[in-house]
Formats: sequence, structure tokens, C-alpha cells
Amino acid sequence: MIKIIVFSFLLLIFSGCVGIFPSPEPVKPNVKAFEEEDTYILLALRAEQLKEYNASSSIFNTLYEKSNKKEYLYRSLQNDLAAAQNEKVISRVEELVDGSLDDFVLARLKIVALIQLGRLDEAKNLAIALVEQSNTVDDYMLVSDIYIEEKKFDTAMKYLESAYAKDYSEQVLDKMSIVLYVNLQRKKDAIAQLETHTRIHGCSKQICSRLIGFYSNENNIEGLLSTYLRLYQIDASDEISSKIVQIYGYKKEYIKLMNFLESSQSDDVLLLQLYTNSKNYAKAFPLAEKLYAKTAEVSYLGQSAIYEYESSANKNDEVMLRRVIRKLEQVIKSDQSPLYLNYLGYLMIDHEIDVKGGMKYIRNAMKIDNNSAFYLDSLAWGYYKLGACTKAEKIMKKVVKLEGGDDKEVLLHFKAIQKCVKDKKLKTNKGKKK
Repeated sequence: MIKIIVFSFLLLIFSGCVGIFPSPEPVKPNVKAFEEEDTYILLALRAEQLKEYNASSSIFNTLYEKSNKKEYLYRSLQNDLAAAQNEKVISRVEELVDGSLDDFVLARLKIVALIQLGRLDEAKNLAIALVEQSNTVDDYMLVSDIYIEEKKFDTAMKYLESAYAKDYSEQVLDKMSIVLYVNLQRKKDAIAQLETHTRIHGCSKQICSRLIGFYSNENNIEGLLSTYLRLYQIDASDEISSKIVQIYGYKKEYIKLMNFLESSQSDDVLLLQLYTNSKNYAKAFPLAEKLYAKTAEVSYLGQSAIYEYESSANKNDEVMLRRVIRKLEQVIKSDQSPLYLNYLGYLMIDHEIDVKGGMKYIRNAMKIDNNSAFYLDSLAWGYYKLGACTKAEKIMKKVVKLEGGDDKEVLLHFKAIQKCVKDKKLKTNKGKKK
């Protein structure tokens, strides 16, 4: 834990005195304190880049002595910390401040050095004295970190709560939630704190991600879904939408899944599948057309043709029929799928556009699958339309024994064909009597 604390503060230290180490005074960037100042800066930064922290500290200290600019002093001490020269930092700070807390930055640097040396009581006393004077969020967090290291989590929470009350910082809230959830085992309170914040201030990536971690650990599917949906509002990534889709699928809430996919447009392929499964052809038709326009995949053109026909209120609409047939004819030029061959053939037969031409398409489909109840039914329906009812009946007697032979439309065809055969026999018998 102590290494984590030190690392987090070093990140702030090397960010150029931002955050807990604010710049003590405005510095005019174009005003040099001495002629070689820029050269010294470049040398110091290069040494820092090479992790030659002792050398960098020395150069920054020279810059401070020559310019009296405190930012160079702070950077020198930061490099001492990076070089693990903690005793040196403490002695330098003490020599500079002589027990005073007027310079908050120097006090913080000393506290970090004390923490790195494991002198937690001294660090804590100084940090408490500092926060009483500075009253800043980062100093409250600094004190809380020391109490966390001492495993005094309730006391740490008090300082974190004081820090959070100042500006409702997400960083503070996140640390509070971890202490509550992990250290104090107050898991419901941790989640409640985060949820309350999201209701008032919204759910940022950081807070939503923390909630997702907690809900996942609790196996709380509803909480996960709710949080992912909120996170998607600010991060509409494929990764987040995929998680939402998975959860809706797990819960088998397909209507809600369709609504999400419609609004997010994150997975049109899956949405088309859901429309098809639910036989919502009115929505499937334009979506298939959209996918064809986007991908040029001929299968989507075929699907759009089928769904357009299936969704039509008037199946005998000549304009619609010509459009659907034209699409399917284009499809089979590159995709000789029996599905499309049969569908095209059946339309031409059923609407008596070109019965014999339609039967050719059916026979081509049967070259690929000659034992399909649906393809045989289409062929028999062609013979029926041509008046060859006996041939049609012979085929249908085979169809009803196959899988799919009990389909409602197949049985209606069989009934019509049997009636045709019966009527023809009656007509023949009447002719013989005459």
C-alpha cells in the first residue's frame, strides 16, 4: 500500500506542480533570469528523461540559486524523491522552512519523503497540521492515505468525506467507495454512495466503471445493465454496446434488445436477425435494404426482396411483385441458393406470372436439395397451376411424409390439389355416361 501511495504522489509531482503542488507564483515565460537559463533547463530535463535524477536535481537546484524561481526548487526536490533521496528531501525542506508551514508545496514534499521512509506518525502529524491550514481536497486525501496505510479505515473515511464535501470530486468518491467496499466490507454503502452521486452529478466513465466492477462482483445483472446503459450515453463504443447486447440476450429480453439496437444502431445485422425471428417483416425489409446499400452483399438484397413481399398488405400488387422478382433475378445471378431459387419460382407460379419459368427455378433448387418438402410443394403447385393435378397429387403424397409436410400452407395446397383431382374424375365420369 505504501508504494501505491508514493507512486500516486510522484505522478502528481512530475506533472509540473499541478494538483497538490500548485505553482507558487505566476512566471513570465519569456523573461530569463540569466543568459544560460534555457540551456540549464534542457540539460535538467534531459537528465530527468534518462532517469538520472540526482544530476537533474542538481541542475534544477542551480537554476533555483541563479533565478530564485521556486518552481526550480520544487522540481529539484521532486527529483530527489524519484532518486529515493528521502532523508535529503527532509533535511533540505527543514533547512528552508524552519518549522513553518507557509509553503504548502514544501510541506507536501516532506510528507511524501516521510511516507517513503515509513515514518507514518511524523507524516500524519505534519499532514494533519497542513490540512488544517490549507483546507484543500488533496491534503485531506493525503491524510486519508496515511490512515489507510495504518489500517485505520474509519478515520480515513472521515477525511475522505470532508474532501468529497468540498467539490464532489470523482477521484475522492472513487477512493471512498474502495475503502467502503474492500476495507470496511460495507458493500451496499459503497454502491449507494456511487449511485447517489450519479443521480445528482451524472455517471462519468470513472464512476460507471467502478459501479460495473462492484455489480459484476455481486453478480447483480440488473445493476450491470443499468450502469452499462448509462455508460453508453457517454461512451457509445462497440465494446459497451456489446456488453448491453449480451446482458439483454442473457435475460431473454428481446423486445428491449430490439429497442436498444434501433436507437443505438450499433448492430444492424443482429437487429435484422431479431426482426426475422419475430416475423417483423415490415421492419426487416428496409433494414435489409440498408445493409445491402452499405455492404453490397447480395444476400441482403435477397432478404430485402423476401421481406418486402412478406410485409406487403396486398400480395397481388403488380408493382411490388415486379420489384421483388427483379431483385431475386439479380440475386440468383451470383447466388444460386435454393432458398432464392424456390422463392422466385414460387412467386412466378403462385401469381401465374410464368408458371413454366417458375418451375425451372424450382427444379434448379431441387438439384441442390431434392428432398425438401417446400421445394417439392412448389413444384407440385406448378403442376396444379398447369392443370396437371394427378402429377401434383403424386408429389404431394410424398411431401406430407417429409419434415415440413404438416406446414399450414402445404396442407392447403394438398387440399386444393386433391379437390382438383376429384373434380376432374367427376367430370370424366359424367362424360363417359353421356
